[in-house]
Amino acid sequence: MKRFSRSDSLELGIAVQSSKPFTIDDVVVGRSARMRAVFDYIRVIADSDSSVLITGETGTGKEMVANLIHHSSGRRNKPFVPVSCAILSENLIESELFGHERGAFTGALKDRAGRFELAQGGTIFLDDVDDVPLAMQVKLLRVLQSRTIERLGGTRPIPIDVRVITGSKRDLKQLVAEGKFREDLYYRLNVIPIILPPLRERREDIPLLLDHFVKRYFRMRGEEPRPVSAGVQQVFMRYPWPGNVRELENACERIAQTCTCDQVKIGCVPVSVLFHKYAEEQETVVPTHEHPSSVSLDDRLKEVETNLISWALKVTAGNKSKAAELLQIKRSTLGDRIKKLALEHLEAAE
Repeated sequence: MKRFSRSDSLELGIAVQSSKPFTIDDVVVGRSARMRAVFDYIRVIADSDSSVLITGETGTGKEMVANLIHHSSGRRNKPFVPVSCAILSENLIESELFGHERGAFTGALKDRAGRFELAQGGTIFLDDVDDVPLAMQVKLLRVLQSRTIERLGGTRPIPIDVRVITGSKRDLKQLVAEGKFREDLYYRLNVIPIILPPLRERREDIPLLLDHFVKRYFRMRGEEPRPVSAGVQQVFMRYPWPGNVRELENACERIAQTCTCDQVKIGCVPVSVLFHKYAEEQETVVPTHEHPSSVSLDDRLKEVETNLISWALKVTAGNKSKAAELLQIKRSTLGDRIKKLALEHLEAAE
């Protein structure tokens, strides 16, 4: 059974006040109002046995929320069983969820309990329920209606006492409209909906998460955590984080593995994060074959150089040393190019 730890709790932009076994009252949500609202809602619905549907992009922490709901409920001393439906093939998912009897198929040498039986008295979390095949959706609906399961190859109904929480990275209502998800199952699962906002919509939590993960991974290396510069925080705040908290955590782990400075500086940030804003906002216009026209290579290179140097000075608050480090050139070379391109107005006063 996976337990919700104090370190896990911060992955959602929250902190735990004490080291004692915690309840929802020990949890402090991050700065964003939207996550505070989510956790206030968990206080209300935790002790219910109704089904919960958690919707959110990949990496937003759906399993962590399901885990917190379980450990905030009266079922906290019973198992919490997470299942990723996305990694189970159509042939395996029924056996995994409901178990099988000996001889049910080739290789079934003995009886085996499924995940629903393993979660007896507790909570099962079916993540990526949007990937469950239509044929399996019928059987899942029957389980929710009858509160019994039948093992594959068996005929004996087995009563279950399990709270069902599901997670979806896609809008199930839209999948219903497209004929890809059963409407009756959708309403069975969506008794209590929770929508997790992507990280780009709760940027107030980014500094908290950045600080937490950097400290965690430096300590895992057996080193004292390094302070994070203001420039790094600005870069992290600007990046859209399509992979959400999971992607931010990976970036922090990479920083801790590669940073040799006494402070986490802009040069320590992964390139994919560092240059995303420039790549997203700056577009190079290329003549089309339909309407050929001449283009000056020198003018185009000057434009690209101007954009890059302007960007580097902007994210470093005009600090030429940091901007040169970011652009991987000498400070003197950067100074010459700033003069050549007439970008002195972007420099910080020294």
